[in-house]
Amino acid sequence: MRLRTKLVILATVCATLVLTLLTRNLTMGNKQVDSSFERRYAATDPQFPRAMGAVLSPALIAGNRVEELLNGEQIFPAMLGSIKSAQQSITLETYIYWSGTIGAEFTDSLAERAKAGVKVNVLLDWVGGQLDEALLDRMRAAGIEIQRYNRPHWHNLGRMNNRTHRKLLVVDGKTGFIGGVGIADTWRGSAQDSEHWRDTHFKVSGPAVRQIQSAFIDNWLQSTGNVLHGEAYLPDLDAQGSASAQVFTSAPGGGAESMQLMYLMSITAAGRSIDLSASYFIPDNVAVDAIVAALKRGVKVRILLPGPYMDMAVVRRASRAEWGPLLSAGAEIYEYQPTMFHCKVMVVDRVWTSVGSANFDTRSFSINDEANLNVYDAEFSRRQVNIFEQDLKLSQRITFEDWDNRPLLDKSLDFAASLLSSQL
Repeated sequence: MRLRTKLVILATVCATLVLTLLTRNLTMGNKQVDSSFERRYAATDPQFPRAMGAVLSPALIAGNRVEELLNGEQIFPAMLGSIKSAQQSITLETYIYWSGTIGAEFTDSLAERAKAGVKVNVLLDWVGGQLDEALLDRMRAAGIEIQRYNRPHWHNLGRMNNRTHRKLLVVDGKTGFIGGVGIADTWRGSAQDSEHWRDTHFKVSGPAVRQIQSAFIDNWLQSTGNVLHGEAYLPDLDAQGSASAQVFTSAPGGGAESMQLMYLMSITAAGRSIDLSASYFIPDNVAVDAIVAALKRGVKVRILLPGPYMDMAVVRRASRAEWGPLLSAGAEIYEYQPTMFHCKVMVVDRVWTSVGSANFDTRSFSINDEANLNVYDAEFSRRQVNIFEQDLKLSQRITFEDWDNRPLLDKSLDFAASLLSSQL
């Protein structure tokens, strides 16, 4: 066989192998929900939280207190203060943990508690956990157990595409934090300029904290093969408030459709209002149809999205490509103007609120590991609507005319970006 022929065969084999690995890497998770939902009850009907508990699992549990924390100036002191008070255990799972001043503060606090005998378990995403070796070594030297979620191997590059996007912190099994904040300097302060995030995180006390811990334990088990249990991680939990709540998860290979189901069922149950803050909003046809159906039955829909300051311009373009049917049906869409915007909060009929790590896009619905806290409580929902409306004052409304009259080049780029939406 001639050398040239051999080289062609070798190149073909190599190209096939690369294409196969790339295809596996870009493979979606579980099949998404692709059918419409029939509206059978309102969000205020007792059947609604019962159904959400049965479909999403676990059931909503009473006796919780949930406090909202606005921006890094409130979020980081609360998290660090809780870490410094730990006596038994600390579990931390996060997508973003970067070197920098706040990363060093977390590292020092975690290390100090580990040296004092507290069991500290840290689960970092393989892609997002960009800590330098000095900080990692400092934690390991203190006795902290650190694991990387879905570290890829050559034969399974698809693991890079399945990331833990969860942001979970549990201290002594009694105090939990959940939301969308990353441990990075861009979250520091009060969303004071275009380089810093406007974000909301949540502190939880009461029985629902065990569900946050369960989400961490599940991914820790997948990563290490070890089960965390016992009084240090799972103590008795008394009622701390009046809110009913649940923490549910989604992940490829098991329950990947849960996040999409939660959004669709919530939208379908809406009778009066939907207020949605979304840092990444790329609705598919099923979601668009559900929102349009809500608008047609008289539901007021307000959607608050990032504006000119965004870390991924292609996402903003892919999002805008889908706005036409929503705007023409009467949805109010706003873009936050002062800073980057990372909030992920949905309030339905001012009684049902969902917060957490999930974005309103295909990646969160089918590829990432996500965790959300759902709260069924009118007072909590009222506070979130008040915050939403404060953010609206700093936002610009986009009308259908604004959207329809944007330049042809923008329309073309938006359409092109939408073709990549499954991987954004």
